[in-house]
This record gives sequence, structure tokens and C-alpha cells, in this order.
Amino acid sequence: MASIVSPAELKALEDSLLNISGDVPLHNRFRSLFTLKSLKSEDAVQIISKGFIDESALLKHELAYCLGQMKRTSALPALESVLKNVSEDPMVRHEAAEAMGAISATESLPILKQYLSDPERSVRETCEIAIDKIEWDNSEEGQKHLKSINEDSIPLYTSIDPAPATSGLLAGTPKPADVSGENVEALRMDLLDTSLPLFKRYRAMFALRNIGTPAAVDALATGFSDDSALFKHEIAFIFGQMLSPHSVPSLLNVLRNSTESDMVRHEAAEALGGIGTPEVLPHLREWMDRDDAPRVVRESCQVAIDMWEHENSDEFQYANGLAGATTVAAVGA
Repeated sequence: MASIVSPAELKALEDSLLNISGDVPLHNRFRSLFTLKSLKSEDAVQIISKGFIDESALLKHELAYCLGQMKRTSALPALESVLKNVSEDPMVRHEAAEAMGAISATESLPILKQYLSDPERSVRETCEIAIDKIEWDNSEEGQKHLKSINEDSIPLYTSIDPAPATSGLLAGTPKPADVSGENVEALRMDLLDTSLPLFKRYRAMFALRNIGTPAAVDALATGFSDDSALFKHEIAFIFGQMLSPHSVPSLLNVLRNSTESDMVRHEAAEALGGIGTPEVLPHLREWMDRDDAPRVVRESCQVAIDMWEHENSDEFQYANGLAGATTVAAVGA
């Protein structure tokens, strides 16, 4: 149910997100963004869509993520415009395509198919997955899954994922058989099998997330050996959802690897901030201040430190606290 805020509060959120004053720290803009996301209103969609003129690729990619999670078709024109803009950062274009998949309107299929041969690998791979997701959502299995969520199933995670977990681990609490070593290993094999469609590998990825054991974390971490930045960035995002301290060593390795893709390192930084264990803070501070770090990595560490401070405080919510707007935000992929 959409939260209700006053026009003055809405204007304050807009001014903060769009940095009208010119001096709003990036992490505060993120908090305003996730407050707007929680409102789920048309006004919020329009405000968020205005932010794509910003110069920060990190912020723009987060705008696209939030629009997808709000699941309003009114966001599609802005997302399509971002995807079509070949001068835009590939990380932002990929997130726009993923958001279109999250909204899951069949009208998006022709546009997504246009970019299956995009020069940017992360963009064309995202379009491939988004197409498969929209088609799955409209399949018999997808419709049955949607009905189960609406009626009697409590998902472990409330995010709209790029792909559903492997059948049997779609939602709810895994059964003992699901967390067996044999099942985790079978999912790991699917995760790493590059002969499989990305959509099927993503399904194994999200099934391992839903299992959530240390063995499942270890299985997911093996995916960091893949050569697809998109694939690896999704694993880092999932670790940020799972909030397992067991994933910290592999995430730190990613953050510290200067040869790794920026989009993977940025996602690792944000995951570390969400996990919020003591040992990660010095690393986040180091990479926030390093002149040789890419901008998206530095900015992600700034946001991650704000998340870390939230996780180690008495604050109930990460988003800006406004009357009627109660949400605990998870920073997006």
C-alpha cells in the first residue's frame, strides 16, 4: 500500500534527490530515493525519472533499479529512453533493461529484442534475461507462482528479481531436502555451466540465495570466477541481500581487485556496507578516498559507509524518516 506524504514533504524529497541546492551528499540523495521508492506513487515515479540528467552513473543506475521495483508501467518511457541512449554509461543502460524486466510488460519485448546485439555485453545480456523473465512471468509456471505469492506464500525476499529461483525454491522457507549438500552442488553446477542460458543460471543463483546456508554462500562465491561482469555483479548484489558475514572475504577480494569491472566492485562495496561487520569499514574508507579508484567505486563506498553506520545504529529505517513513509531500504543492483 502506498504511503501518504504531504506536498511539502514530497517537494523536500525531490529537492534532495535532484540536489537542487547543489550541496546534498550522495548518501542523503540515496536515502531520499529509497523513501520515494517506498511511496509507490505516480508522483514518485515522475520525480525519480527526472534524475537521469545527473552526472553520477551510480545514482542513475539506482534510479532505474527503483523504478523497476516500483513496477509501474508509467516508468517505461524513461527507462526505454535510457536503454536507447548509447552514450549513457553501460551500467545505467543495463539497469534500465533489468527494470523493464522487473515491470514485466509484454510491450517491452520488442524494444528489449532490439538490443540483443548491443556492443556492450552487460546490456545485451541483461536484455536477454529480461526477455526470458517477461516470457516466464506470462507462462503457466509464472502465473502459478504469482498466484501463490498473492494467496498463501511468504517470500524470503521481497525484491523483484531478474529471474525466479529454480522451481521448488521460488518462495517460502526451504525444506530440509532443499538445503542438502547434493542439491547445493547441483545448483552450483548449473550456476557455473556457461553452456546454459543465462536465465537458467540466474535461476540457480537465486535458488542458492533462498537456501542461504554457508555452503550456498560458498557455491555462489565460485561464480566470481565467471567472465561476465553482469553475472558477477548479481552475485555481489545477492550477498548484499543475504547479509551473511560468511560472504565478507569474497566480497573484500572483489572490492580490492583493481582489475575487476567497476560494476562488480561497486556492488561488492554496497553489499559490504549492508552486511555491516566491523572489519569492512577500513576497506570502505580506503577505497572511498583513493584517487586511483574509479568514481563509481568511490561513490559506492561513500554510500556503503552510510549503510554501515545505519546497520550499526539504532535507526529503524535506512530511508529518510517521513510521516507515513516507513521502509527499510536495500540498495539495488
